[in-house]
Formats: sequence, C-alpha cells, structure tokens
Amino acid sequence: MTTDLAARINSASHLTGEFVLRSGATATEYFDKYQFEADPVLLRAIAEAMAPMVGDDVDVLAGLELGGVPIAVMLSQVTGIPTLFVRKEAKTYGTCRLAEGGELAGRRVLIVEDVVTSGGQVAISTGQLREAGAVVERAVCVIDRQAGGTEALAQAGIALTSLYTKADLLATAE
Repeated sequence: MTTDLAARINSASHLTGEFVLRSGATATEYFDKYQFEADPVLLRAIAEAMAPMVGDDVDVLAGLELGGVPIAVMLSQVTGIPTLFVRKEAKTYGTCRLAEGGELAGRRVLIVEDVVTSGGQVAISTGQLREAGAVVERAVCVIDRQAGGTEALAQAGIALTSLYTKADLLATAE
C-alpha cells in the first residue's frame, strides 16, 4: 500500500457532513469517487496500483454501472484484459443485454467497483452475471468502507479485495 496514493485519494474524495448511502445507512463521512475517477492522472495511478489484484485467472473485467466503469476501463488499459460494462438492469431495447462489450457464458469475470459499503450491488450484479453463465468468484474495489460488505460478499461466494479501506484513507489525514 502506498500512503502517497491513499493520501491523494483521500484528499480528492473525502467529504464530511451527512450523507445517505446506497445501503440506506447514514454516514458522516463520504468518499465522492467521482472526484478521483474524473482525474485521469489519479485514475491511472489507482489502476496501476490495482493491477496486481487482478491475477491471471480472469478473462474479462466487469465494471459496474456507474462508478465501476471508469476504473474497469483504466484497469483494462493497464492490464490488457477486456472490459464489460454491467448495467443495474438489462436494457429493454436494442440488444437487451445486462452486460455490454462481449459474451459472458463460461468466462471468468472479475467484478470492478469503486466503493463498497454493504456489498449489495456487487452481490446483485454477481447473481445476474452468474445467471447469464459467467464464472464470478472475486471482486475488487478502490475503497472498502468497512461496513460489512466484505463479510456479506463472502457469504455470497465472492472474495472482495480492496485497494484501501476507509481506515487506510483516514489515517493519511492524521
């Protein structure tokens, strides 16, 4: 773990106040991932730091709508592994696909997410991808908020690896 990168992410994205999270929980601290995802230099540094987390057992990266997509695309650039763009719901028009960019059946898929709190969307998307024939056993994220997501995902058969935890990032501000 590089503390310089953690400090850069924390500086760019850490907000304080009152925030309602996707899980419905209220938090006094929030990591606005769009602040680090919109910075091409910082996003590339994040992807380079995440590249060793990918491993060699992956056929395709799956960026979850919306925040996981820029990370997956940059991670694809760094690793050379193709990317799928995973919607929260399959389109009802055109291709009517849940995941755009390639086939799922039989492929070893690595879920890419920005911030994980409860793990809810990762679990939902993993279930949908598995129903479509993908093999999904692992997920990676930039920040684990340490709010039960890792444990919930483990119960769903998904091993989560995070670049940083909330504690890692907050320690850089001390």
